[in-house]
Amino acid sequence: IICNPTKTEYFSSPIKLMRLTKPTLFTNIPVTCEERDLPGNLFNQLMKDDPSTVKGAEALMLGEMLTLPQNFGNIFLGETFSSYISVHNDSNQVVKDILVKADLQTSSQRLNLSASTAAVAELKPDCCIDDVIHHEVKEIGTHILVCAVSYTTQTGEKMYFRKFFKFQVLKPLDVKTKFYNAETDEVFLEAQIQNITTSPMFMEKVSLEPSIMYNVAELNTVDSAGESESTFGSRTYLQPMDTRQYLYCLKPKQEFAEKAGVIKGVTVIGKLDIVWKTNLGERGRLQTSQLQRMAPGYGDVRLSLETIPDTVNLEEPFDITCKITNCSSERTMDLVLEMCNTNAIHWCGVSGRQLGKLHPSSSLRLALTLLSSVQGLQSVSGLRLTDTFLKRTYEYDDIAQVCVVSSKVKQES
Repeated sequence: IICNPTKTEYFSSPIKLMRLTKPTLFTNIPVTCEERDLPGNLFNQLMKDDPSTVKGAEALMLGEMLTLPQNFGNIFLGETFSSYISVHNDSNQVVKDILVKADLQTSSQRLNLSASTAAVAELKPDCCIDDVIHHEVKEIGTHILVCAVSYTTQTGEKMYFRKFFKFQVLKPLDVKTKFYNAETDEVFLEAQIQNITTSPMFMEKVSLEPSIMYNVAELNTVDSAGESESTFGSRTYLQPMDTRQYLYCLKPKQEFAEKAGVIKGVTVIGKLDIVWKTNLGERGRLQTSQLQRMAPGYGDVRLSLETIPDTVNLEEPFDITCKITNCSSERTMDLVLEMCNTNAIHWCGVSGRQLGKLHPSSSLRLALTLLSSVQGLQSVSGLRLTDTFLKRTYEYDDIAQVCVVSSKVKQES
């Protein structure tokens, strides 16, 4: 505490500040022995007579009583900081126009936390002015609570003093994210959340608030007997230094899905909203900044598969549906499709056919037929698109994979 009073004969102990926190469960250290040992049943009887132990389970360290905080404790980002401020008149004279002001100074801003800005008319001897302040902590690092008091003496002299209370705000969680871009414009987000405090947390909610271009689906539940259950079980506790992984799937909204150029350049995905509870229900909440992904590079022309079977018969034709998108925002293309056979995949149809003009950010769907002459997991390859305007050819290999089996095997299965 850094004290800087000016002239305080009316307030010999001017300000008292106490942090308001919930109590903790009392713990004791059980001391016991066997009856054949020298103390006999003495220790066991003492534990039974101890009012802090649980009757019938005296050997447990956890008791039924509560313990008041013995120190200032740790303050974590996202929690609500509560404090009790008391200004006491230790003199034998009445003071007037008392104004108590509480400001919180952080590294970036100064906030006024006083519940009232009105001055108290007078304060009699041995009386006090009390105030309770609350603040949701949104920054880590050094915080300084500045308590200032101004008043007027009986002789009309203006007096002023203040005190500084310094404390640190720590980070409770370590959040890491990974993005996976699918060919279908879907984005998968993996969020790793680690508890870096010294006490367990109850994870009340971990959700993703998507940007305006996406809808989100949480992949953290499984269906069991028609009911949705969390993959983490019914008790979602996160022990100190433990890490939990959350998975989300983001799909472009229908009005943006057809705009290839728009979705291609989107980097802002959304933000995570995390709510937890500690000790006796003390609540904390964190919201991350906007999460950004590395936008995938598709080039000028993008070819993706919309439908393809998982398993096909050997030497029997099967159909696939392709989507061709002009990712350019300015240039119209005139495309020609060529189909090149591989050792295992053979295309059915005319190669070198004209697909026509494709305008910027527009798409066309194309149904193709092919067959495989080799069993096993085969890659679909050999498509070529040529832009006749620029005489530029785009090659597409390993577009997808398909399992080729003998027709007899498929009939038996």
